[in-house]
Amino acid sequence: MLAPDRTFARRDTALFILCLVLSVGALFAPETWQFAIASSARNTALAPLIALQRRAEASRTSLARFESLTAQRDSATVAAQSLPVLLDENNQLRALLGLTRRLPRTVIPAEVLHQPLPTDGRTLLLGAGRQAGIEPFQAVVAPQGLLGVVLTAGPSSAVVMTWAHPDFRASAVTLDGSVTGIVGVTADASVREPMLELRGVPYRDSVPVGTEVITSGLGGVYPRGLPVGVVVGVARESEGWERIYLVRPAAAPAGVSHALVLSATTVWVRAPAVDSTP
Repeated sequence: MLAPDRTFARRDTALFILCLVLSVGALFAPETWQFAIASSARNTALAPLIALQRRAEASRTSLARFESLTAQRDSATVAAQSLPVLLDENNQLRALLGLTRRLPRTVIPAEVLHQPLPTDGRTLLLGAGRQAGIEPFQAVVAPQGLLGVVLTAGPSSAVVMTWAHPDFRASAVTLDGSVTGIVGVTADASVREPMLELRGVPYRDSVPVGTEVITSGLGGVYPRGLPVGVVVGVARESEGWERIYLVRPAAAPAGVSHALVLSATTVWVRAPAVDSTP
């Protein structure tokens, strides 16, 4: 009969080998399987830990967020004083042109639960999911600008692919609407800080340094007007073909504590009729 210590040692060895095999299998599994396994783990075994982290994150950032929200509220109060006049002018102009109002959107706030992983910043874990109305392919923003898009959503959590992810793409346009292109994270190893690239700009067009870049609204995921960043220079160019510009992002994924998920509704609202007769 084997000694108890030797039995436990063999059992631990077998468990270690099993865990190692499962880890290697998960590492080389298809991406859809990896997301499904991670989502199942977050919704079952890791659910209590995520709940504790959500509470700890809220406690850690409560004071700093209160001061930030107070400053934002004061700025919003000043800006809102001129909002009725602008809305009235916009409604009149849209009515004269026969246009409908912009599609209303629902904003879903969510805590950002930062993970101590090398990929933190490329993907973010939100403390809200389908129960709050979050679905895949919804745009995610911070107060400073665009963060990314919802990749997967569980009942109480969601994973966001930020602009720092190699697979991120978004249709963008300069603030004056003169130049359009596609933004994605730069792969240039000489750039020390995370930056974006504005690609697909015709060689004949030039974008001055300091030009603001926003989302164009093409593609149906990111609504028009979300701040993307500011042009800081030319990254590279193909003679006679295109220029690729370097863009400093407006929002830093690693530094945000909360985010807003934009959910579009499906109801169009007609602008009120305006009597244009003198």
